[in-house]
Amino acid sequence: MRARLLAFLAAVALLPHAVAQQAYPAKPIRLLVGYPPGGSGDFLTRVIGDEMSKELGVAVVVENRAGAGGNIAAQLAAKAAPDGYTVLNGNNHAINKALYKEPGYQDGDFVPITKVAIGPTVIVVSNDAPFKNLKELIGYARANPGKLFNAGAGYGSAPHLAATLFESVAGVKFTAVQFKGGGPAAQSLLAGDTQVMFATPPTVTGFIKSGRMRALAVTKRTPSPAIPGIPGAEEAGLPDYEYTFWFGLYVPAGTPSPIVRRLHAAATRGLGKREVQEKIAVQGMDASPSTSPRAFAADIRAEAPKLEQIIRDSGAKVE
Repeated sequence: MRARLLAFLAAVALLPHAVAQQAYPAKPIRLLVGYPPGGSGDFLTRVIGDEMSKELGVAVVVENRAGAGGNIAAQLAAKAAPDGYTVLNGNNHAINKALYKEPGYQDGDFVPITKVAIGPTVIVVSNDAPFKNLKELIGYARANPGKLFNAGAGYGSAPHLAATLFESVAGVKFTAVQFKGGGPAAQSLLAGDTQVMFATPPTVTGFIKSGRMRALAVTKRTPSPAIPGIPGAEEAGLPDYEYTFWFGLYVPAGTPSPIVRRLHAAATRGLGKREVQEKIAVQGMDASPSTSPRAFAADIRAEAPKLEQIIRDSGAKVE
């Protein structure tokens, strides 16, 4: 009798939690991104937000909380209630943990859900540059260390990391000029104030197609099907070089596992649609849903040491 009573009381205690799980989601979901409108991060956030809204049956509202290399959005997500109604679209937190003295969060503040998309940056030069291919760029940079100005999109950005790794592998040294995003960096290249740029594809694809910039290679060994007509690093003459970046979804630590699984399922179903994959490909990236939240977490841990080393090699540090 006592055993049956205890079992009944335990079931009653769990009932509100079970009901809450079944009811999720019951209101709009906030999807944070730490970058301004117009770039890869913003584009991917809106694409995945639309798809998750369709799958979950509630509005997924994108909030751009730009600043501090994505730290502002990450801090908001880390401090949010772990109820599944705040989601972050970001990258590997190892980058800002290595770059900033106090990023305002730790790895343990988040539960990874899934990658959204992955892609390379593009190495572009101004039309007035004296080199027509990557080998000529490397030869010039080696003969003239520090004389080429590299337009960066900010410390910790994909272009910053891609350029730093390139310098290490190619044995060259640029003079880095960091701007507040890829847009201003591209304008400096067009104006001739800088001569080389590592850029996320959406930032420069239009300029490449219109002939206002010259693309030398993508920052992966093989060409990217999402960016046709541009050689990979191996074909271009630097076979040991590869850098790609990604965006992925996180929720605050403590979010119940059923909600994490529900968000993962919604995101991966959306990313599995051909039309969604085509939208992402137009931006020079590939949809890349993780098989499970656990697999995504393992990818993050495995990649972290390499990213930390790139930051150390760059010498960059933000207080």
